[in-house]
Amino acid sequence: MKPIRIALTKGRLENKTVELLERLGYDCTNARKKGRKLIMPIGNGEIEVVLAKAADVVTYVESGVCDMGVVGKDTIMEKGGTFYEVADLGFGKCRFAVATLKEKDLYEGYRTLTIASKYVNVAKNYFEQKNMDVDVVKIEGSVELAPVLGLADAIVDIVETGTTLKENGLVVKEEVCPVSARLIVNIASMKLRKKEIEELIDKIEKDIKKRAKEA
Repeated sequence: MKPIRIALTKGRLENKTVELLERLGYDCTNARKKGRKLIMPIGNGEIEVVLAKAADVVTYVESGVCDMGVVGKDTIMEKGGTFYEVADLGFGKCRFAVATLKEKDLYEGYRTLTIASKYVNVAKNYFEQKNMDVDVVKIEGSVELAPVLGLADAIVDIVETGTTLKENGLVVKEEVCPVSARLIVNIASMKLRKKEIEELIDKIEKDIKKRAKEA
């Protein structure tokens, strides 16, 4: 029987997912000593992990070349896609927030705000829900620069500790929503490999509940 193929977001989410699989009893030696390999078997070969960038995890799962994936809610919100989001894995926690210069009153006067963000769709959707017209400027690098340089009135970005904001004279003005790692499943895989996938999801959910009790 072919292995369940799981796409993992490279970096911290990858490491946390490997820890999760080890807690479930899978031998993850191949993932721990991967070198430059991007595809590797886990356990006795019943699982195969694929390492990818976050946006590509969604693409691989949506297209069906991977059965499951682990990706941040931020990527899901920004990229969208057609798949099942089956579990909040409880790690990779941070938040989307609106931030601007400490002294700035964001809603002073009646004008169209300029918002800088790597997450254009998240920013647009947030302000649309507030019935506000905004111009969103896409920034690929350090988005904190935009208000400092006068390019934008505020930013929408991922905030973990807030240290980077503080060191650049910015403060969080509004919380948008919490973010964490999510488990996603291809729609066809859920139907065709229902028993195997549901068994794995059940193991993962039991681990989530156990860790939540211990916290």
